[in-house]
Amino acid sequence: MEETRGAHHVQSLDRGLAVIRAFGADAPELTLSDVARVTGLTRAAARRFLLTLADLGYVRTDGKYFSLTARVLELGYAYLSSMSLPEVATPHLERLSAEVHESSSVSVLEGGDIVYVARIAVSRIMTVSINVGTRFPAYATSMGHVLLADLPEAELDAYLEQARLDRLTSHTLTSEAALRTELAEVRSRGWALVDQELEEGLRSVAAPIRSREGKVVAAVNVSTHASRTTLEAVRDEMVPHLIEAAERIEADLAVAPSSRATRG
Repeated sequence: MEETRGAHHVQSLDRGLAVIRAFGADAPELTLSDVARVTGLTRAAARRFLLTLADLGYVRTDGKYFSLTARVLELGYAYLSSMSLPEVATPHLERLSAEVHESSSVSVLEGGDIVYVARIAVSRIMTVSINVGTRFPAYATSMGHVLLADLPEAELDAYLEQARLDRLTSHTLTSEAALRTELAEVRSRGWALVDQELEEGLRSVAAPIRSREGKVVAAVNVSTHASRTTLEAVRDEMVPHLIEAAERIEADLAVAPSSRATRG
């Protein structure tokens, strides 16, 4: 059954986009006949669209085969450039959670706390519910360690002067010296692992999300329960996926204006 279109529908635009979508990783080059078959257009119509796209610089041809040019990336750039950090991060969190089968989140540093700006919850592993806007003390969280580790020395000193390093569990780092040592290690290896410092049974690992200028603007993490995931499994199985997710988010943020990209 043919889909009903509104009176506003521009069929030529619909067909032109269909021609672009005909190309893909498994079909980087197509003949005129290929495009006509995939799109359902006549050969004459497919030819007109392909040649128009070639005139505009979105398609190239050697006379027989057609392929997309890098200019088609501009079409996605307009979308990415209008997105904020949560919008950019969410699809990557969905993929990350699907890969490791655990909840994932993105947060930013605000005062002495981390604030959640995006989250995909697979299961509830804390006694409190975590939502966008939830705050936790930075010193006791993996994302907090990542964000604190990137602070200039003067800002870190100011944070430690004001922070109350309360013992939330038997594992919480409550001395300034111990926390400074941990942050130095996080800075060196590029990711943070917190084992039951915020809540008993909760393990989490986080990686930095950097701006185009290299500044850490947010952190992405994966959290799990100690009863089902060993520390070795966190390091060996979760960290690689986490780092890749952070890199994908950074790549998308790189084409978004910083004034919007880091907005919560």
